Amino acid sequence: MTTELLEATQTINVFIADPLSEDGIFPLRQETGLNLNLIVDTGLTPEELISKIADVHVLLVRSQTTVTREVIEAAKNLKLIGRAGVGVDNIDLTAATEHGIIVVNAPDGNTNSAAEHTIAMMTSLARHIPQAFNTLKNGKWDRKSYVGVELKNKTLGVVGFGRIGVEVAYRAKGSRMNVMAYDPFLSEERANELGVTKATVEEICQAADFITVHTPLLPETRNLLNKEKFDLMKDGVRVINCARGGIINEDDLYDAILSGKVAGAALDVFVEEPATDHKLLTLPQVIATPHLGASTVEAQESVAVDVSNDIIKFFKTGTVTNPVNMPSIPKEKLAEVEPFFALAEKLGKFLIQVTAGTVKELNISYAGEVANYDVRPLTANAIKGLLSTNHGTHVNDVNARYLAERVGIKINEHKTTTAKGFTNLVIVEVKTGEETHSVAGTLLNGLGARIVKVEGFVVDVKPEGNYLYIKNTDKPGAIGRVAMKLAESDINIATMQVGRDEVGGSAVMMLGVDNEVTAEEIAVVSTLENIDEVKSINL
Repeated sequence: MTTELLEATQTINVFIADPLSEDGIFPLRQETGLNLNLIVDTGLTPEELISKIADVHVLLVRSQTTVTREVIEAAKNLKLIGRAGVGVDNIDLTAATEHGIIVVNAPDGNTNSAAEHTIAMMTSLARHIPQAFNTLKNGKWDRKSYVGVELKNKTLGVVGFGRIGVEVAYRAKGSRMNVMAYDPFLSEERANELGVTKATVEEICQAADFITVHTPLLPETRNLLNKEKFDLMKDGVRVINCARGGIINEDDLYDAILSGKVAGAALDVFVEEPATDHKLLTLPQVIATPHLGASTVEAQESVAVDVSNDIIKFFKTGTVTNPVNMPSIPKEKLAEVEPFFALAEKLGKFLIQVTAGTVKELNISYAGEVANYDVRPLTANAIKGLLSTNHGTHVNDVNARYLAERVGIKINEHKTTTAKGFTNLVIVEVKTGEETHSVAGTLLNGLGARIVKVEGFVVDVKPEGNYLYIKNTDKPGAIGRVAMKLAESDINIATMQVGRDEVGGSAVMMLGVDNEVTAEEIAVVSTLENIDEVKSINL
């Protein structure tokens, strides 16, 4: 990723709009190879910021300042926005991208802080430390009420095994705990390397004595631990959430504690914050902190240092380490490939929903005229679609390849100027240790993006909305039985595409439905004669 650099002698105005650690911005102050002019002006209203930003080249913020489209459009010389932290919800990424402004963040800066807080919460939960301290402060010496449990030889289930989850596992193993881990992209090889047991969420619920969650909050992870999961858990399980409010269903957790299923919970985050009057806080089995996971001197310094170093790197080389959005590229190059962006992303998103195993390899083939373009942005979009189900908005056009390679996915690109039957064809294939899946798409004049092949079967599907993807044996009545069973569940079929390799052989159905089909309804369809596999796809 490169961009047009300023002249080496030109003054670079760096506007620091939120309070930052002085040690964190020390790299900027000591830099001698660039002519940096640091302007610290915090606590501004949006209107005040807009009035002061016209000549700014770099805007550096934390979470207090909201970088709106209006701010970006007023910043006529802005080249880079730095977020000293992980989340970028306070920055209009679309507007930044449109204006060719790079946005960087510090995804690793609070990893250690969050992991340590998780372990502290787990230990406090096991030994009733906050409750015992409060009793002592109130003048009572009570040892019998606060008999705890040891961590040694207990099983910790880590749901979400990214940077923070891995660091939690390291520390838990230091306490001689057994660690089970779930992550959609965790391979057996990686699990063995880290000395943990790869497991499903259900397996963790059934076996773990302590469960900690470290996933992003996405539609797929919201209420991930709910009544159904609590019912699977051991009696006396303890639960920790130092990630995002909403991953654990708070009402179901409350009920599980009252019933005795859950012995205790340690919470740093809530669905709605501040949560000073939350009903969970009325339970003596619950300990809580006010979202302190990243609140350490070191973490605040580290995120500022990371962003400061990226600012320096950007103006010296035109590259950055932690990009969040798409970089500025020549408009004529962007115009060539931009129509394929949505198609590539939808192909990746389709594949991750039909793939059960851990993806190890991603192959993307470009055929026809598209092979003459710079297809790197298309590959990034395909990867983004593949990862977005589990990584949410954290994955984007720029960091997609980095995230994929970090979880061990090998990425290959192929080009050919021949696309049989099409002017352009994008073919995306994923491989796990046991299975291979592929999907192909094109752009049709007047119709836009279309999926034209699934697992080699010819179809014609608009990649939008909800679908049932069904593998079946090509026998009379198979389609009718599926339609009847869906009708019994009041599921309306909007569109239907079928494909087969030969009469009586393997076949597929792509059924466009008006609403997402539940797991229970999928299970019923799966039992029908000649039906081999049923998947719900949301595009």
